[in-house]
Formats: sequence, C-alpha cells, structure tokens
Amino acid sequence: MNALRILFLIPLLGLSSCIVTKKKYDDVLAQKIKAEGELAERTRQFDNAQATITQLNEALEQIKKDTTELNDEFRVTSKKLADLNSAYDQLSTSYRNLLNNSGKLNRDLAQQKDQLLAIEENLQSTRRLNDSLSTSLAEREKKVRELEQILANKDKAVKDLKDRISNALLNFKENDLTVKVKNGKVYVSLAEQLLFGSGSIEVDSKGVMALQQLARAIKDQQDLQIMIEGHTDNVPISKKSQYMQDNWDLSVMRATAITKILTAAGLGAKQVTAAGKGEYAPLAANDTPQNKQKNRRTEIIITPNLDELFKILGTN
Repeated sequence: MNALRILFLIPLLGLSSCIVTKKKYDDVLAQKIKAEGELAERTRQFDNAQATITQLNEALEQIKKDTTELNDEFRVTSKKLADLNSAYDQLSTSYRNLLNNSGKLNRDLAQQKDQLLAIEENLQSTRRLNDSLSTSLAEREKKVRELEQILANKDKAVKDLKDRISNALLNFKENDLTVKVKNGKVYVSLAEQLLFGSGSIEVDSKGVMALQQLARAIKDQQDLQIMIEGHTDNVPISKKSQYMQDNWDLSVMRATAITKILTAAGLGAKQVTAAGKGEYAPLAANDTPQNKQKNRRTEIIITPNLDELFKILGTN
C-alpha cells in the first residue's frame, strides 16, 4: 500500500524516477497472467465437477427406471411361477392317479408324463430366471439407496456450510452482504461499501472484521475450495498507475487483498484463489446508480469436496 502511495506522489513531484522498472512491471504482469490461468483452471475443474454431478443424477434416474422395469418383470415372472407351480401340482396328482389305473390308460399316462417333464423343465428355468431377477433387483435398489444417500449428504453439507457462514455474519446488514446456495456451492456476496472506498484496494476495518469472522467459521474445514471474485461497474477508474490501468486490474487487486486477509485469519493458502471479473459479470445493467452499486461487489464462492461423488460415479 505504501508503494502505491509513493507511485502516486512521485509524478506530482515531477521526479524522473517515477517510472517503475521493467522487471517489477513484468513480475506484476506475470502474477496477473498466473492468476488468470488459475482462474481458468478452477473454472474448468468446476465445470467438470458440475458435469460429473449431472452425469450422476442421470445415472440415478436411469437406475430408477431400470428398477421399475425389473419390478414389473419380477411381478410377471412371479405370477408365471405361481401358475406353473399350480399346473405342476395338478399334473403330479393326475400322474399318480394314472399309475393306479389299468393298462388301457398307459397311452394317456405317457402323454401326461411328457407334459409333466416339459412343465418341470420350464418350471426350473423360470425359477432360475426369477432368482436372477430378484438378485439384480436387490442390487439395483441398493445402488439407488446409496446414490440417494450420497446426494442427500452433499446437499446437507452445503446447507450446513451455508447456515454456519450465515450465523457467523449475522451482525452485518443484508444490503452489505448476502449468503446463498447456487449450483451446489455457497456464494457470499459482499457489497463494495462494506469493504472498499471508491477506487481503493485497501479493505476498511468493518470489512476486515467480516472477512475474519467468515474465515473463523470455515477454517477448520480443509477440504473446501474458495474462489475470491472481484467485480466492478463499467465506470473507468479515475486514477491510473503502472499497476492499475482499468477495472480489471482493480478487481484483481481487490480480490488479492481479500485473499491475504482470509489466509492471515486461518484459511490455507492452497484453498484460496483470487480472481478479477472487472465489469464483465454484472448482476444488472450499468444504467442506474443503484444497479452500478449492485455490480460493485466481491463474491466469495465456496465449493465443498466432491471426491465422494466421483468415487461413487466410478464404481457405478
């Protein structure tokens, strides 16, 4: 922060040393490129995770459909088995009666015997099919229950995370910050007036307190991935510098400042990614002062670990 003040003061003094060395500029540019690369990678990972969840839900629906079909087939074969058992019992009784009759019934007896053997063979085949269907049906029902439980656990984990964050930030006004769940992630949106002065990248004391409370609420959950996204309106910045030429630079630097506060408060550095969206992801059209105020915000996007879902998908 002191370095930025010096850079603003030196041009006013007219000193020739105001030009930042090319090495420093290249370093900052490299950091920016790295941050944008990490953002793209995180976006790709999230898209893959969302595609995986969609695939898992589709697999669940297909298993449910297959289970319904197996239930129907199981009922049909069960009825057929019962009918065959009844026919078998009748023929067995008839066969025993024929054995006691005179020789003139031998022809009928042979015919009945052949029918009995055919029914007996059909009965055994139907029993095997019925047993196979019963086993398959039980396995599919077990998979459905497992998938439903995993999805329910994921939804509960996200809800519990959202509730924990909301409770940690109860002392802040709704127009300063909001906490909501979207696409299986928790979004904490902080308005500019809570964190920064106009055009500034220094977080004020009230914003620092909010960020510290948020960090304390989630720092023990090491499997979370946290994206810090800076957003601006479309009004160009009034004071440019070697390091900050536009709203994109401003949003990245603000996200970086917030990242440092969160990691200092206990979050793991590997969990957090800083990114800047500038004016390119507005909540509303930048056509009124109220809409511009909505667009000047920082979003902290918290994603739970999806490894368990990937494992279930891999085994199915």
